[in-house]
Amino acid sequence: MSLRIGKKDLFIDLGAEKLLAAEKGSDKIAVEIKSFVGSSEIRDLENALGQFVLYQNALSLTEPDRTLYLAIREAVYLDLFEEEIGKMLLERNVIKLVSFNPEQEVITRWIP
Repeated sequence: MSLRIGKKDLFIDLGAEKLLAAEKGSDKIAVEIKSFVGSSEIRDLENALGQFVLYQNALSLTEPDRTLYLAIREAVYLDLFEEEIGKMLLERNVIKLVSFNPEQEVITRWIP
């Protein structure tokens, strides 16, 4: 999926990281999949949040009826979002989150 803002195109397709457009029931969604494989999960979180905010704002201009979710592995959810920093982001509705089990290829939770 690409988003065009002015003369700039936003793309993401970097190995395990992708932006997918889909429909969940009657809702249109976009899912930003992040791998969190860097040397620091906090640094990965900072980068993911920056991209999330950028894509969320771009989507609001180009496809305002589409909701953006950040998708992460269940292990990352347990490491980051069961801790205070992650709880803060979820409680303040900073991001919408999907966690998944890559081995079983199943979604383990949707957090709107």
